[in-house]
Formats: sequence, C-alpha cells, structure tokens
Amino acid sequence: MSPMSALPLTVEWSLLGLLHQRPMYGYEIHQQLSTAEGLGLVWRLKQSQLYALLAKLEQRGYVTHTRVPQESRPPRKVFRLTEAGQDALRAWTETPVEHGRDLRLEFLAKLYFARFEGADAVRQLLERQREACQSWCATWQRQAEGLREQQPYVWLVYEFRLGQVQAMLEWLNVCEQTLRPVAGEDMD
Repeated sequence: MSPMSALPLTVEWSLLGLLHQRPMYGYEIHQQLSTAEGLGLVWRLKQSQLYALLAKLEQRGYVTHTRVPQESRPPRKVFRLTEAGQDALRAWTETPVEHGRDLRLEFLAKLYFARFEGADAVRQLLERQREACQSWCATWQRQAEGLREQQPYVWLVYEFRLGQVQAMLEWLNVCEQTLRPVAGEDMD
C-alpha cells in the first residue's frame, strides 16, 4: 500500500508538515493548527482528535515520540517526524490534488507547507496543479461536445464543472503572483 492511500485525511498530512518544521508536543501542535494566520483558516480540529491522529501516525511509523519530564506535571510527549514520515510528506506535498473539490482543504494545506520549502517547491506545486486542472478541462470539454442540443442538462453539468475549474486556474495564477518572492526574500 502506498503512503498516499495510508493517510487519507488532509489533517494527518498537515500534522506531518508541522512536525517537519520541528519536534513539538501535542498542545503546541494544536496551537499551530489553530492559528488564524495559517491552517486555522482551513479547518478546526479538537485536541482529543489530535492525540488520536498522532497515535495513528505513530503506529504507521511516520512519527515517534520521547517523554520529557516536567517538575510538577506528568511528562510531555514530544513528537518528531521519522524518515518514513518525511518521505511520505514530500510525496504528498509534491503531488497535485486529484479532484477539484480537494482544492479547498488539501491543496491549501499543500501550498501552506510548500512555502516552507521555498519558491521552487511552490512553483512546482502550482504548475503541477495547473496541469491537472487543464487536463480536467480538456476531458470535460470532450465529454460535453455535441450535448447541448441532445442532452442539455448533462451539457449544463459539464459547463458548470468547466466554469469551476477555470476559476481554479485563475486562482492558481493569483497564487503564483502573490507568492512570487521579491528578489532575495523567501516565501512566507
């Protein structure tokens, strides 16, 4: 089974992305996920769900933890990404989403983490996603040909999908323009 099918939830990939930045304990990860400047704009995650997902990722070998003693409290678990987790994260981050509906959550998370890898990673992700969107458009245009008169409803469905993907393509252009680094600066 590929790592992509082993981790179907965007939030699980995002946990790997946060741990790629540095080792963290659970509460700290939750705070990072909740920031209004980042992934908190994409979704909400309860802290109890977070710990269940971390345990799942640890079972899969993508993260590991160490216990750090505290004076008056129980020891903290500090989670870190394993090599297998880094490989899986890299593969996920570099791959465009397969469906337009996945742009809202999954692609936004990929774009969030690609920024930390630098301008080239962002450019490559945007280009791959643009190619995927163009492929969707070409497929739906072929399927819609000649349907306007014979099957107007079916044609309208394809036209709707085409309109959505064309808007996505325009948004990808906006992403590229917005995230283009100023000479000498990295993207953030």
